[in-house]
Amino acid sequence: MSNKHTGKPEARKQYRCAIYTRKSTEEGLEQEFNSLDAQREAGELYIKSQKHEGWECLETKYDDGGFTGANMERPGLRRLLADIAAGKIDCVVVYKVDRLSRSLLDFAKIIEVFDRHQVTFVSVTQSFNTASSMGRLTLNVLLSFAQFERDMISERTRDKMRAARRKGRWVGGKPILGYNVDNSKLVIEPLESLRVQQIFDLYLDMKSTLQVARVLNERGWRTKELTTKKSKTIGGGEFNKNKVTAVLTNATYIGMIEYEGQLHPGLQEAIIKRDVFDRVQEILKLNSRMKKDLNRYKHNALLQGLLRCAACNCGMSHSYTKKGSTLYRYYVCHKAQKQGWASCPSPSLPAAQIEDFVIDQIRCVGQDPGVVRETLAQSRVQTQTTVERLKKEKNALERAILGHYERLNQAIADGANESAFADIQDQIREKERRVSEIVDEMTSVSSLLIEESDVREALGRFDEVWTSLSPAERAKAIHQIVDSIQYDGYSKELSISYHPIGIRTFNQEQQSKEGAATC
Repeated sequence: MSNKHTGKPEARKQYRCAIYTRKSTEEGLEQEFNSLDAQREAGELYIKSQKHEGWECLETKYDDGGFTGANMERPGLRRLLADIAAGKIDCVVVYKVDRLSRSLLDFAKIIEVFDRHQVTFVSVTQSFNTASSMGRLTLNVLLSFAQFERDMISERTRDKMRAARRKGRWVGGKPILGYNVDNSKLVIEPLESLRVQQIFDLYLDMKSTLQVARVLNERGWRTKELTTKKSKTIGGGEFNKNKVTAVLTNATYIGMIEYEGQLHPGLQEAIIKRDVFDRVQEILKLNSRMKKDLNRYKHNALLQGLLRCAACNCGMSHSYTKKGSTLYRYYVCHKAQKQGWASCPSPSLPAAQIEDFVIDQIRCVGQDPGVVRETLAQSRVQTQTTVERLKKEKNALERAILGHYERLNQAIADGANESAFADIQDQIREKERRVSEIVDEMTSVSSLLIEESDVREALGRFDEVWTSLSPAERAKAIHQIVDSIQYDGYSKELSISYHPIGIRTFNQEQQSKEGAATC
């Protein structure tokens, strides 16, 4: 007597397969049957061949036409990953591995998502899937070669551009004043070329890029104006000393092409004679050396970095002129330096006179109760502003920490790997460390409130201390005591904002020196 199996046969598991397609450019996508369609058709045929294994093709299309595989900023890929996270997909099918990604790092991230949701990955033309260890190894090898090929193409392109530059060819970019581009070659624009020649002549005469820029703007001349393929106009602005320098130092005007610091004969016709160009370079170098010499005297400028031109809302830098054996020092408005003396009501101030005035004002601070109270008020505002800023940062960090804990809980629920946990925990620890630092900073800042006695003691005997300081110590003292100095060229008024905490620091340092001297 035989036993008969009366149960129903076990139902075959259905594998929901999504096909992902990508093309780097939009060329040909308008055709009735394009590259994306061909990739999808190949995927559908492959899935059909696995029908006996329960594979079925999802109708949803995950296509990215005109998107590079070098990053993950692709709408079709984002939809695919979202549906995987939602549990709608069991297998992803592509025509070739590089359709999914050309970046090894990005591909590793995508595969990690697949593994987390137990999704299989299949390449049609390369006949493997990630269900096996051999398929995973093959996948990494193929992707490495895809990235290698992409790097090689980029390197070959750069080599071709280098070779073209060495041969003096124009390899693209914005044409400069004096030239237009015709069939990938620079050709002279007659009117502009005459203006380039006059710019060189003006500089040889004036020996100042700022004065040349002023003359060019007065004539109504403008920089090279171009219209892009998207009908956007660029250039066509006024000249300044930097733009004039760019013209004067461009070797293209003598028929050369500069590449990697070396000059090569170019194919374009020269606009400037070589001897004229060389003379201009010599003058530019000489002026540059003089400017460096000026910078050596900055340590003598007590108000360097503190003095601002209120009328132009910009800083004023220290400069000087020398007539015979006499040195004349000035503080010069930055706007006046760039746009000309006429652009500022007080383009320069005599350095010694304004420094003496500031020092006299500091002497008076310790003896004027009104100024002392104003200084203390500044201290309270300064402290409160700092505390408020720290509070905002602390609140933002605490919100971020809560968000990280929510991510950690979600990662635990999703069964993420240990590295994901460690990364989130590291971020939590880093932000908690910063919160602890902020609490300490808030306590420290609050303790820095200066008392009226500190101001009177520090500045009441300022004159006595000042005479004993070296030039470097005097500059340091001014920068401790003064926060900023504003000079209004219209009203001819100067206002000084003091640094209350710096005043206390100055006082403590002087007391420390006196204590050391008596030991």
